[in-house]
Amino acid sequence: MPAAQVLDSHALLAYFRDEPVGERVKDLFHKAAAADRPLHMTEVNYAEVNYMICRKAGATAWAEAARILETLPIEFHPATRSLADLAADFKTRHKLSLADAFAAALAKEKKAELVTGDPEFKALEKEIKIAWLK
Repeated sequence: MPAAQVLDSHALLAYFRDEPVGERVKDLFHKAAAADRPLHMTEVNYAEVNYMICRKAGATAWAEAARILETLPIEFHPATRSLADLAADFKTRHKLSLADAFAAALAKEKKAELVTGDPEFKALEKEIKIAWLK
């Protein structure tokens, strides 16, 4: 396991939707808990997961997901000014959603590996480490 790993929304949604790559995310949770080293995620990505679950499955599904999130080894990071500046730079130079830009910014700031299956991040492979969910 690298020094630090950042989850993007895609990874967490795969976990909650029981997608095949969600098993890899589940394995990351087990390893993080065993090593007492949480995974990382921005509050912006948390909001995107909230929105996506509510939109597709409703508020009750989100309430259950939020309850589960409290038990997972994830450290959530606020959108600080320096993180926002870095996210804006990524968004300006690459075709990324704002939430994806924040995930990439956190990975760069923490010198961490970004865990994702979202092809939008292909453009960033030379700037940040990416662990592709396949």
